[in-house]
Amino acid sequence: MKNLMWLLQFALKAAIFFTLFAFALNNQHEAVVHFFFGTAWHAPLVLIVLVAFVLGVAVGVLGMVPRWWKHRRMAKRAQPATAPSTTTETVSTADTPHGI
Repeated sequence: MKNLMWLLQFALKAAIFFTLFAFALNNQHEAVVHFFFGTAWHAPLVLIVLVAFVLGVAVGVLGMVPRWWKHRRMAKRAQPATAPSTTTETVSTADTPHGI
């Protein structure tokens, strides 16, 4: 079962890779991105799409950073300030019910 799942995951990853590779090969034509004040960037279309994707991921990650920091602060406050004691108490098993 593990080998079958590994094979299916590998096949899915290979299919995604070859689909993106074919997309990149089919979009090598030069495209122009026009910025403000008459500036323009000439680059292959696949490079422009890749840069737009990376910028979108970066904006998403940067948008989540304050929330991550907030959760880290809350998690640190929830932890006990003192270290747990090293003494162990022995519990008698004769006094505890075992549910039978």
